[in-house]
Amino acid sequence: MRLFIAVPLPPEIRAGLASLQGGLPNVRWTEPENMHITLRFVGETDAGGGRDLDAEMASVQFAPFELSMTGIGCFQKRRKVHTLWAGVETSGELSALQERVERATIRAGFDPEGRKFKPHVTLARFRHGAGAQVGGFMEAHNAYRSPPFSVDHITLFESHLSHDGPHYVPLTEYNASLPRTD
Repeated sequence: MRLFIAVPLPPEIRAGLASLQGGLPNVRWTEPENMHITLRFVGETDAGGGRDLDAEMASVQFAPFELSMTGIGCFQKRRKVHTLWAGVETSGELSALQERVERATIRAGFDPEGRKFKPHVTLARFRHGAGAQVGGFMEAHNAYRSPPFSVDHITLFESHLSHDGPHYVPLTEYNASLPRTD
């Protein structure tokens, strides 16, 4: 099983992000039902590792908080854009939640994440690197901002890869267990 832990997005936020998609060649747009904010990619594990992770995740406590999507960006490798994403407004609550998820993942026996946390929602992946149009797309949509939405649970997902793209199956939801602080 291939696992990750994420903040699922409400339908209205996914619809707003999906409305940005289009106008770029040679991309695979993310299906709206697959849009999420990854807190921790775990990777391949067996059923026992999945049970250990679930047990540790059940102990993660957090209070509900608000988030907004803001701006458009990209990831590059060797100066070639490979991923287009929507950003997440800076949030101390989200960063603290991600740190708790990371500690739970390590307690479950998984190696620490080697990359710095960069919260985002993947909008598209480029098949052969981005063309010149990506700069114009980012400029045209960089003022994007979603309405705030509540984060009151996170989800352990299993990822199934196929030629048609990934399919994500929610396995377990972990609800906020502390009172809202605002």
